[in-house]
Amino acid sequence: SKGIAVAASLIDAHAGGLGMIGANVKGYNLPCENQPITSRLAVICGTSSCHMAVSKSPIFVPGVWGPYYSAMVPGLWLNEGGQSVTGKLLEHIVQGHAAFPELQTKSEARAQSIYTYLNGHLDLIKKSLPVGLLTVDLHVWPDFHGNRSPLADLTLKGMVVGLTLSQSLDDLALIYLATVQAIALGTRHIVETMQVAGHHINSLFMCGGLSKNPLFVQMHADIIGMPVVLAQEVESVLMGAAILGACASKDFASLQRAYAPQTNSLCVLTLGQ
Repeated sequence: SKGIAVAASLIDAHAGGLGMIGANVKGYNLPCENQPITSRLAVICGTSSCHMAVSKSPIFVPGVWGPYYSAMVPGLWLNEGGQSVTGKLLEHIVQGHAAFPELQTKSEARAQSIYTYLNGHLDLIKKSLPVGLLTVDLHVWPDFHGNRSPLADLTLKGMVVGLTLSQSLDDLALIYLATVQAIALGTRHIVETMQVAGHHINSLFMCGGLSKNPLFVQMHADIIGMPVVLAQEVESVLMGAAILGACASKDFASLQRAYAPQTNSLCVLTLGQ
């Protein structure tokens, strides 16, 4: 109706990046605390994952989309990396294993998600070892649906190395862990490629369904060697859309001012936590 402000829309991943990349991090002793948001990488991770980095000047990164001017944050250039399958890959690996029916039965008996159960099972079998070392003989190449970034090669295929004849729940848990690690290594490859091209990233900000999986988040912190920040407001995509609406309402002079009132509590996971 007349008088209702309508904001210009954003792609879902762009809205998620907007909804968290400017979060207030004062008091958390993060390397990005006294630095501009160009030191942050927003990772929006669900069925697939997108990796959003902004810069004051255009940076051309091989195999990474952009740079796009003012596409996510006004006045800044956006580069967007991506992994075509992440959550979908975990689902594919787990549901295709012979022990999946056993996993379903046991997780339902405990009223847990299959991933919560697998994370707990890994804690049981790791004993005194760091969980990341359980897969020393098992490795996954995660490009089951091609590689979006940074290789930009849709013909690539996935691979699992180190398989045995085992069909046990232990084996399923280890392949799940190796897949999580492979996804984190893919993100590391994207980050390193961005860094070489001229970005200066020192912190990851993560949202989306996979950010609710503690193992997934921790493996990213361990493998990339950077803190991973989770906002208390888990619906960062909706937050980004709300920021656009607030700006369109003209109650705020700019998008930056619309963002300013947000002082989310944060959860920070660091290397080896």
